[in-house]
Amino acid sequence: MAQGGIFVRSTAALDQISLLVEQRHENPFAILGPHEVEAEGQKMLAIRAYLPHCTQAWVVDGPHGQEIFRPMRRIHPAGVFEALCPPNGNGRPHYQLCVADASGNRSTMHDPYRFPPLLTDYDLYLLNEGKHYRAYEKLGAQLRTIDGVDGVNFAVWAPNATSVSVIGDFNGWDGRRHPMRKHIPAGFWELFIPGLGEGTLYKYQIRYHDRVWDKADPFGFAAEVPPRTASKVVDLNRYRWHDAEWLARRAQTDWFRKPILIYEVHLGSWRRPGDDPRRWMTYRELAHQLVEYVKEMGYTHIELLPISEHPLTASWGYQT
Repeated sequence: MAQGGIFVRSTAALDQISLLVEQRHENPFAILGPHEVEAEGQKMLAIRAYLPHCTQAWVVDGPHGQEIFRPMRRIHPAGVFEALCPPNGNGRPHYQLCVADASGNRSTMHDPYRFPPLLTDYDLYLLNEGKHYRAYEKLGAQLRTIDGVDGVNFAVWAPNATSVSVIGDFNGWDGRRHPMRKHIPAGFWELFIPGLGEGTLYKYQIRYHDRVWDKADPFGFAAEVPPRTASKVVDLNRYRWHDAEWLARRAQTDWFRKPILIYEVHLGSWRRPGDDPRRWMTYRELAHQLVEYVKEMGYTHIELLPISEHPLTASWGYQT
């Protein structure tokens, strides 16, 4: 492969690298991250990274204070780098990447492509069957810790996509930098990105042949206030439920013998707050004011018009 007119040999197949650079690879882990190879008659560990924003890169290995910086070669002009390192005999390799941009600014980061997938075969089976009743704990953006490294695991269902990438404020909304792995034949795409945390803004960049869409997360747990449309990483475990008494009482009620009167409502247009009529009411405000109003009017149930994000606010979400 050419680098400034010089051909650079690589242990990776050129056609596979081309699929990666063209954003058409269903499994970037087949190219990126650590791979056991044989080079010049010796077993080596080839570590590859796609860093289109960088001019130089190093593999950083060894304990703190005794790090070894191994230079990576650019094996493709688009920014694919590779380093051949001694084999790791202690299981999964634990290394970091040091990168430098055109201005010479350096930063160190964990390599997303050295971490294993978190969706299990059983998860994928249940998701495919439509019987995973805790899918909200698997899909979307989940805060996770792997090998002592904190980050966010992203997972989304896009069975017909050619490729899917995570884009966000952490990578300049650049779809080249974090392509996801497709679980075949399930059609779920997944990637753990170390170093991310609560408050991160993100979307999925979905490609189908030559067409590209930037989409909010259908399993997102928070989002920007419209007209901005990015999803936001939040920690669901921070919330403490206080409805145990109500759940117990509900289980003892014979609803088939009770009257039902349903109040259908669109939360965004039901009422505006008195302190600022230009904004929408929050869920915490609605939880008190709407429930008190419905009880006063004699209703027994509330039916919500779509609460998911939709292109036209005035539509009440009928196109979702």
